[in-house]
Amino acid sequence: MEKRMGIQERKIREKEERRRQIMEAAKLVFSAKGFNRATMEEIAGEAELSPGTLYLYFKNKEELHTSLSIDILTYLTQQIREFVDETTLSPEAKLYALRDAFIDVYEYDAMVLINLFHLQSGETLQNLSGEVLEQIKETSADALGAITSIVQEGIDQGVFAKEHPVALADIIWATYSGVVLWVDSKRLLNNEKDFVKQTLDTAFQIIISGLKNL
Repeated sequence: MEKRMGIQERKIREKEERRRQIMEAAKLVFSAKGFNRATMEEIAGEAELSPGTLYLYFKNKEELHTSLSIDILTYLTQQIREFVDETTLSPEAKLYALRDAFIDVYEYDAMVLINLFHLQSGETLQNLSGEVLEQIKETSADALGAITSIVQEGIDQGVFAKEHPVALADIIWATYSGVVLWVDSKRLLNNEKDFVKQTLDTAFQIIISGLKNL
């Protein structure tokens, strides 16, 4: 019985390692070719696997792309959870910590984050299996829920405007998405320096000032 459990655990571990191998290869190919030009065959080649093996783990390119987005959302939520319930921090301080988390996630993997924002505004979601679609919904809700809780705390303490907390969290998230996509497009078109960090800093100063003064 113990031997059978050991074999089963090893198979699960090997399957997860193979899945991670595919996702790392996908990151490299998507970064080099872009989502539209990348193919499952190229990703398989980068992972040194057969295309058929990829389809055992991912239904299609869209699902593989989305799995990377789920990972980055999970990472972001973990970053936020480190301070969201910290009683020694004010709601304003938590929003600045959120800004730092946003910047950290961008620096951690800008390409995957940009792909996530494109995913949210595109038709990719229509090509996902029910299981992966549910995963992206859950991870998105977790991230937005953590942001909402910070805003709600500020409202409850009377330091933020009494507006709907989800609407305010949506504005913060939309600002993050918009800044990353817009500044990145400017950088690509004009070969400029990456000004995402500076622009996010300015955006949060304006958002926090507005929340306090409405």
